[in-house]
Amino acid sequence: MALFGALFLALLAGAQAELPGCKIRITSTALELVKQEGLRFLEQELETITIPDLRGREGHFYYNISEKVYEFLSMFITSGMRFLLNQQICPVLYHAGTVLLNSLLDTVPVRSAVDELVGIDYSLLKDPVASASSLDMEFRGAFFPLADGNWSLRNQAVEPQLPEEERMVYVAFSEFFFDSAMESYFRAGALKLSLVGAKVPHDLDMLLRATYFGNIVLLSPAEIDSPLKLELRVTAPPRCTIKPSGTTISVTASVTIALVPPDQPEVKLSSMTMDVRLSAKMALRGKVLRTQLDLRRFRIYSNQSALESLALIPLQAPLKTMLQIGVMPMLNERTWRGVQIPLPEGIDFVREVVTNHVGFLTIGADLHFAKGLREVIEKNRPANTRDPRAPSAPPPSMAAV
Repeated sequence: MALFGALFLALLAGAQAELPGCKIRITSTALELVKQEGLRFLEQELETITIPDLRGREGHFYYNISEKVYEFLSMFITSGMRFLLNQQICPVLYHAGTVLLNSLLDTVPVRSAVDELVGIDYSLLKDPVASASSLDMEFRGAFFPLADGNWSLRNQAVEPQLPEEERMVYVAFSEFFFDSAMESYFRAGALKLSLVGAKVPHDLDMLLRATYFGNIVLLSPAEIDSPLKLELRVTAPPRCTIKPSGTTISVTASVTIALVPPDQPEVKLSSMTMDVRLSAKMALRGKVLRTQLDLRRFRIYSNQSALESLALIPLQAPLKTMLQIGVMPMLNERTWRGVQIPLPEGIDFVREVVTNHVGFLTIGADLHFAKGLREVIEKNRPANTRDPRAPSAPPPSMAAV
């Protein structure tokens, strides 16, 4: 009985475990690059060390050694002398390494705003997993509306996988990553557009008035001559589908056509439903994930009857053109600004390759240090940084170099 109870608890824990929306694999090639950059930083730190002249006594041995003769006398220095040197150098190395690590980690975005409406949560879901060839990390990878920071979309997507190790770094994003972004903007009220008067393309304005002439002719003269309003409103959170053949985004929206006479209530002419299929191409520039959208499929139909849907066929082409010319550029201006992925400041991705899988995509890339570690550290160094020669001692493991 106890065995079944333990098995049930294990299955329950597994069922409640949160799936990552984003994974990152750092391969041994990248780790070696970071190691070399770290050694270069430590070399620069050592160049700044000034060791004062050493004077003192060890038993019957008196010494007075100046800095200029340290190298010449290194082979003759006793263990007691090495200990004295370690007291000067090891604290500096320990301090430099600690500052290096903390400064890099401080530049990694964990939970931050993407824009004025939406934020991104890159919290680590569990400890990184290290192997002989790579370091794997799992992140929540979830967007949220800033007005409701406690809201989160349940992750029911396929868990992204990282099967490769040829490039320096691999990043994987599941459908959940993109779905949480679109639902966050939907909840923030951003997925709507209203065009009134001169903002409605002239040809479309004329076509809409001709289509609904039977309704308009029965109105008062003030209403007939009033500006036309075209309102698009997404009615449900868009959803992302990732397949080896490509990435698509499905959107359903309502289209409302009305006249807006001055100082009078709107006169509704018609409402319809619009189904849109967008293709999405992802790219990684620096450390920003960008998206380019393209309108692939477009369909409108009436909420009232099949007969009215037939009457809407002449509107298909002009409404699609209006979306391509007036709406898609605005969407792409926002999606191309992108979102930063969890990578330390000063490190960028180069030569990236995007690969689609079933339910997730991976991006393989190499690393490039756009800034030296010293520049990153100096930029993020706290004002009250402890002096490396302060009496705070390193851990016992650093007692000797």
